[in-house]
Amino acid sequence: MEALNKLAELSYALDTFYFLMSGALVMWMAAGFAMLEAGLVRAKNTTEILTKNIALFAIACVMYMLCGYNIMYPAEAVNSVWPGISFLLGEDHTAEAVLASKGETYYSSLSDFFFQVVFVATAMSIVSGAVAERMKLWAFLAFAVVMTGFIYPLQGYWKWGGGFLDELGFLDFAGSGVVHLCGATAAFAGVLLLGARKGKYGANGAINPIPGCNMPLATLGTFILWLGWFGFNGGSELKISDIGEANAVAMVFVNTNAAAAGGVVAALLTAQMMFGKADLSMTLNGALAGLVAITAEPLTPTPMVATLIGAVGGLIVVFSIVTIDKLKLDDPVGATSVHGIVGIWGLLAVCITNPDATLKAQLIGIVTIFGFVFVASLITWYIIKVVVGIRVSEEDEYQGVDFSECGMEAYPEFTDSSKG
Repeated sequence: MEALNKLAELSYALDTFYFLMSGALVMWMAAGFAMLEAGLVRAKNTTEILTKNIALFAIACVMYMLCGYNIMYPAEAVNSVWPGISFLLGEDHTAEAVLASKGETYYSSLSDFFFQVVFVATAMSIVSGAVAERMKLWAFLAFAVVMTGFIYPLQGYWKWGGGFLDELGFLDFAGSGVVHLCGATAAFAGVLLLGARKGKYGANGAINPIPGCNMPLATLGTFILWLGWFGFNGGSELKISDIGEANAVAMVFVNTNAAAAGGVVAALLTAQMMFGKADLSMTLNGALAGLVAITAEPLTPTPMVATLIGAVGGLIVVFSIVTIDKLKLDDPVGATSVHGIVGIWGLLAVCITNPDATLKAQLIGIVTIFGFVFVASLITWYIIKVVVGIRVSEEDEYQGVDFSECGMEAYPEFTDSSKG
C-alpha cells in the first residue's frame, strides 16, 4: 500500500509540474505578442503597445483570481448557461484527498489556475494589436477588466467548465474558439467602434499601406509564440504521467509544429503569387494561422493532415487580411483574420479528424461564442466610449501615442516628437 501511495504521489507531482511548466510556456507567449505587435506598429506607438501588453497581463491575473476562474470553473454551477459567481481561490488538495481519490485527482488545483490564467491573458493580447495606434490606453485597460473578469470566463464555462456547449458535443481541445475566436471577436467589436487610423484609407477606395517599424522584432515575436504554443496545446492534454498520455502529448507537439510549418509555406507561396513578393508580414501571420487552426484538435490528426490543416489556415489568412482591408476595417496586425477567421476554420476542421465531432455542434459553438462575445464587447466598448472616450485626438495620433499616453518613446534617438 505504501508503495502504491508513493507512486500516486509521484504521478501527482509529475502532472502538476507538467501543468506548471506548460503554463510558464504560455506565459512566455505574452512576450511573443508584445514583440510581434511592437514590430508591426510604427515607431511612435511602440512604448504604448508594450505598456498595454504588460498591463493587460497583470489585469488578467488579478481579475481571473478575483472572480474569473470561479465563473469559468464553478464548484457548483447554477445551470448550464449561468455558472453563478463567487470570489477568490480555494485551498489546494490535501495529500489525504489526493490518495483517497484513487487517481481521479491527479494535479494541483492551483496549477490548474495558473495554466488557465495565462490563457485569459492570451485572449486579451489578441485585442491589443487590432486596436493599436489610435486607442486610449486607459480605455483599453478598462475593457481588459471586463473581458478577463467576465466575458471570457462566461463563454469559457459553456465549453470547458461543463456548460451547455460541452453538453451539446462542441469540441475545442485547446481554444481555437474559446480563446482565439473570443479574443478576435472582442477585437472586431472594438475596431468597428474605433474606426481606422488616419491616412489608412484614401479617396476612391485607396488603401495606403502602413508598414511596421521593426520586422526583426515581429519575427522574434512569432518564434516566441510558436515556442509557447507547445505549452498551449501540449498542456491542454492535462496529464503526462502514463504511457498513453505521454504519447498523446508527443503527438500534440508534433502536430502543433507541423501545422505552423504548413501555415508558413502556404502563406509564403500565396503572397508570392498574389503580390509577386515574399511578404514577411503575411508569412509570419501564416505561422500563427497554422497554430490557431490546429489548436481546436491537435491530437487526432496525423502529422501530414495537421500540416494540411495549417496550410489551409495560412492560405485563408492571406485572403482574409486582404479582404478585411478592402472592407476598410483597420487591423494593424491582422489579429481578426489570424485568430477569428482561421479560428473558425480550425473548429470546423475538427470534423475531419475527430469522429466524435459533428458539424452541427461545431457551428452552434462558433455562432454562440461569436454572438455572445460580440454583443457583450460592443456594449462594453460603447459604454467606455460614452464615459471616457476610446480614441485619442487627431493631433496625438499624428504625433504618436507613445508621447501622449506614456510620456516616453521607444526610440528617442530616431524621433523628434518630444520637441513638438
